[in-house]
Amino acid sequence: MRMLSEANGSIAGAGALLNIMRDGRARTRAELIQLTGLARSTLAQRLDALLSRQWIVPTEEAISSGGRPAVAFTFNRTARVVLAADLGATHARVAVTDLGTAVLAERAAEVPIDRGPEETLGWLQHTFEEMLAETGHRPDEICGIGVGLPGPVEHSSGRPVNPPIMPGWDGFPVPEWLGSRLGAPVLVDNDVNIMALGEHWAARPEADHLIFIKIGTGIGCGIISDRRLHRGAQGAAGDIGHIQVASALDTVCRCGNVGCLEAVASGAAISAKLCAAGVAAEDSRDVVRLVRGGNTQAVQLIRQAGREVGDVLASIVNFFNPSVIVVGGDISEAGEQVLAGLREVIYSRSLPLATQHLTITGSELGDRAGVIGAAVMVIEHVLAPGSVDRSVSPA
Repeated sequence: MRMLSEANGSIAGAGALLNIMRDGRARTRAELIQLTGLARSTLAQRLDALLSRQWIVPTEEAISSGGRPAVAFTFNRTARVVLAADLGATHARVAVTDLGTAVLAERAAEVPIDRGPEETLGWLQHTFEEMLAETGHRPDEICGIGVGLPGPVEHSSGRPVNPPIMPGWDGFPVPEWLGSRLGAPVLVDNDVNIMALGEHWAARPEADHLIFIKIGTGIGCGIISDRRLHRGAQGAAGDIGHIQVASALDTVCRCGNVGCLEAVASGAAISAKLCAAGVAAEDSRDVVRLVRGGNTQAVQLIRQAGREVGDVLASIVNFFNPSVIVVGGDISEAGEQVLAGLREVIYSRSLPLATQHLTITGSELGDRAGVIGAAVMVIEHVLAPGSVDRSVSPA
């Protein structure tokens, strides 16, 4: 019994060992013993457990220090694939990635979220199946599926909760519906949260405290605190689009309340104002097109939208003290026009100490932030030490 317990204990630490090896550096047994302080026999058991599941692989070239070459091991990014989806109000981006978030296949399409969950998720299922075939992967190679939705999501259940722009989605069992058809676990979150994850992972890993603002059809905020995504008690943290602002007190928001930031500063609100002024602009992308074309009204409205969002963010900067604010979403494609409005208000309204080293910039990942973040959400869940220990334990 004692030997069995020791063996199980050795296997149980395999996840922590993999966590060390995920940096991609090849290491020999001797290096790992020196790094971890593990006994040679314990290390061997953990390496064997990880090798059995292909979480790690021997490198093609042995490492020599003058004597007999030693075999080195490295994290196997290709052990599984991840399916990732960023579903917005009107369009979607879908990707297949490896365990390092390298994109193996990617598609973008116009997919209105208001056509309902079964039709939208049916399209997603079919698209994922096509992309798996395209990349030469089998369904049993999927380690997980990550989905971002443009509305409030209860993270523990993955179910949307009273989403204003998603009729028919309230309480819909997204993980169960999609997971049963694709045969893999499904994680669901708000689209801005996964964008924050993606931007932090790929572009700003050094930032301990980061805020990601999405300004598109709606407005939302993802919060990275101590390098971890902050979701709040139920997953509703960062919903700044429905904070009341003074300039919108007579404007009804699509959520049913009056005076929301989203009602005056979102892409939908700007396009509506342009249409009312006789300028053709159906959505956020049309607004950006007009700004790039030098339309004076569009430029003025974009700049003012930046100021409105900046006014709300100034309070958040004083409260949270981030080191970086990243602006994404369709409206961010207007570039300096929206950033100028943001900076103007944030730097004038926030405390000098809070803005002393604050960077306000556009997204480096652009449209890809969401799918990369959805993949990160799955990878961090699947490769968490406890999850890896369970995957290598005998049935």
